[in-house]
Amino acid sequence: MPAFSAKGGGLTRGRFEWVLDKEATMGRAIALMAVCAAVLGVGGCAETSHDMKSSSAAVQAAAGKGAPTPAQGYTIHVLAPHQFEDGSVHGPYHHYCKPISSEVLQCLLFESSDANALLTDIEYFVAKSVARANVPLETWNKYYHDHEVEIASGRVQVLDMPEAQAKEVAAIAAKTDGIIFHLWPKGAKAPNGEVGHPQAVGHKLRTN
Repeated sequence: MPAFSAKGGGLTRGRFEWVLDKEATMGRAIALMAVCAAVLGVGGCAETSHDMKSSSAAVQAAAGKGAPTPAQGYTIHVLAPHQFEDGSVHGPYHHYCKPISSEVLQCLLFESSDANALLTDIEYFVAKSVARANVPLETWNKYYHDHEVEIASGRVQVLDMPEAQAKEVAAIAAKTDGIIFHLWPKGAKAPNGEVGHPQAVGHKLRTN
């Protein structure tokens, strides 16, 4: 599993789309198989190669008519630990992220990669030029962390893609600051309305 590297690159949607091209193709194939199984039953999907191709083509044509939704596209898979407000370290957490603009990525965080894992946190990756121009220094030091510092620590890994593409993602992420919202308290049976703000392990305060 390649670790994040912080060399080169810029925060552009085009770069992310290039990185995710193969992953998106695989995701569409898996989604198509799931739809086929749901509509035809497992037996129907595997009945013959001819039937499978015909059914797949029909499902794909129907799926192509639907508009994309905000829930799609979280295919950048990152693994990293968090440090809670009391100083304890938890995780590592599985971050499933997608770029929504040239300035922001958003991530859904889980304690495992299980298909039914509980959503525990969300994290925003915000371009440093935006975060530092709009968030007061005191607030930034309390809630934000520098992804370049976190990546350099070696505690962050990008999964499910070749090392060259992982480095490309790392270079983009290093140009952002992160803010985490912890929504489901550790070990709780239900959320209680409290929202925590874990930090990156090794978070360093800014002075300017």
